[in-house]
Amino acid sequence: MALDQYNYIFAIGTLFALLDAFNNGANDVANSWATSVSSRSISYRQAMILGTIFETLGAITVGARTAETIKNGIIPNEAFRGNAGVQMLGFTCALAAASSWVMWCTRHSAHAGVGVATVGASKVQWGWNDGKGLGAIFAGLGMAPAISGAFAASIFMLIKLAVHIRKDPVPWAVYSSPIFFLIAGTICTLSIVYKGSPNLGLNKKPSWYIAAVTMGTGGGVALLSAIFFVPFVHARVIKKDYTVKWWMFIYGPLLLRRPAPPDADRAYVPDYSVVQEEKSQEEESQEAEAAEKQQSSPPTPPEGQEKKLVVTEVPQLTYKELAAQADKRLHDRLLKKRGPMGWAMRTLRDNPMGAGEIYELQNIKILLKRVPAMIVCGALYGLHYDIHAAQSGIAGTPEGERMQRVYAHAKKYPNEVEHTYSFVQILTACTASFAHGANDIGNSVGPWAVIYRAWSTGDAAASKAPVEVWQLAVLALTISLGLCTYGYNIMKVMGNKITYHSPSRGCSMEMGAAITVLLFSQYSLPVSTSMCITGATVGVGLCNGTLRAVNFQRVGLLLLSWIATIPIAGTLAGVLMGLFINAPHFA
Repeated sequence: MALDQYNYIFAIGTLFALLDAFNNGANDVANSWATSVSSRSISYRQAMILGTIFETLGAITVGARTAETIKNGIIPNEAFRGNAGVQMLGFTCALAAASSWVMWCTRHSAHAGVGVATVGASKVQWGWNDGKGLGAIFAGLGMAPAISGAFAASIFMLIKLAVHIRKDPVPWAVYSSPIFFLIAGTICTLSIVYKGSPNLGLNKKPSWYIAAVTMGTGGGVALLSAIFFVPFVHARVIKKDYTVKWWMFIYGPLLLRRPAPPDADRAYVPDYSVVQEEKSQEEESQEAEAAEKQQSSPPTPPEGQEKKLVVTEVPQLTYKELAAQADKRLHDRLLKKRGPMGWAMRTLRDNPMGAGEIYELQNIKILLKRVPAMIVCGALYGLHYDIHAAQSGIAGTPEGERMQRVYAHAKKYPNEVEHTYSFVQILTACTASFAHGANDIGNSVGPWAVIYRAWSTGDAAASKAPVEVWQLAVLALTISLGLCTYGYNIMKVMGNKITYHSPSRGCSMEMGAAITVLLFSQYSLPVSTSMCITGATVGVGLCNGTLRAVNFQRVGLLLLSWIATIPIAGTLAGVLMGLFINAPHFA
């Protein structure tokens, strides 16, 4: 029997569930894809597309298991004494607290405060509770970064010993790439087949079936890479054949017999260095104008008249002024663009708000023009944001100098070698995104599933039922929306902000994080991908052989946000629950 009298609670809970999922995408998913974007293996736009696909797949096929921990593992259903209305209110407050907290930091979800406010601290599952209690989540907070760092460092050291330290590392990188395709393919297949979705029942298959399908798929991916990928990269990197197009991988072994052009003297591969001196069209035009003025300027004054020249000192700009200059350069480029983004920027520039309050007639007319432009800017601004420049810091500031010191202690490897691992990183990035969808979807869909079941059935015990697939799909798409529209705001303070990134480092980080997330998800332990990818980043950064290759100031800020998450979000949820459930009301 539906609780129609609590329709408003269900509506509010749904809104906060969507907000929590949006913030999850803008924070956690952006953090996981920041490694691939920072390494220049893929662009932010490509990350949007691939993130949407694999987040959704991971959530639908695997995500129901971790949702069970959030639903039933931390607060037992008996604590609500069969009152479905109280259960709905409790998890709505939890979502409100979690989504509000994530808006201020890069962390998410904590529900202990709800149980304390509702039934007292004695009713909360503070212990392990078969891997579903609050103690298990606390254990994940401590173990996940360390385990992820160990996995990532091990994988990168394998690459370093097998490829990077060789006298001629390019052939080693090309011919060893199927091994890493095998690892990535096996992990992704294992996460689907071994765990599976409860609705599909894949986890109930016999062990021989699981092993055969997992190794068979991973081996198939490695075989396909050996047939199609290795000849393709061999022609591009070793033969330096610049006439090979991206679609020619379908030729497979035939590319091995393809003769290279006589003038093929170098491999045409992207530049994967973090800091690149790229001049905008505006800067180039300004330099051209300066050159013309210099040519037409009057000759140097004769000797003896130099003393009459006035020497002016260039004023030292503050940090805010330097940051404002960087933003202005970006905005000036956007104003000249064609399409929706250029139109939106020009609309906002040409229609400033007038004098008086917002309700003045002239301001209302202006606002009608600005609102559509503001929506377009909010949706597309990240597509044009220079994430690498933001990560490396503004030149002349303490942050910029700190990042220069960090980058100076990281060895740079040839672009030809990194180009090979950029393809591997695409697969590892998709694996990491799949793992995130499998694990972190539980933080939003778990409470929302409880609210929906209690509202639609009127039975508090109904929350033990499996999570609906449509709920997983809706929140997975909302997570992707957060990545696409606001993910850049987190990417700019991650990735290269911690240590120097490159495709070989990046695929190691993502693989280590994916293994850790899938391992924790296997035991139904909700763990943030941001913790895993950050631990993996630190682990790979330390492989440079010095602590100076890691920006521990940024790591410390992340650690502080992790520690503060559960007490702050839990307390906020508990206060909200206590206020609502004990508020005066009429019978």
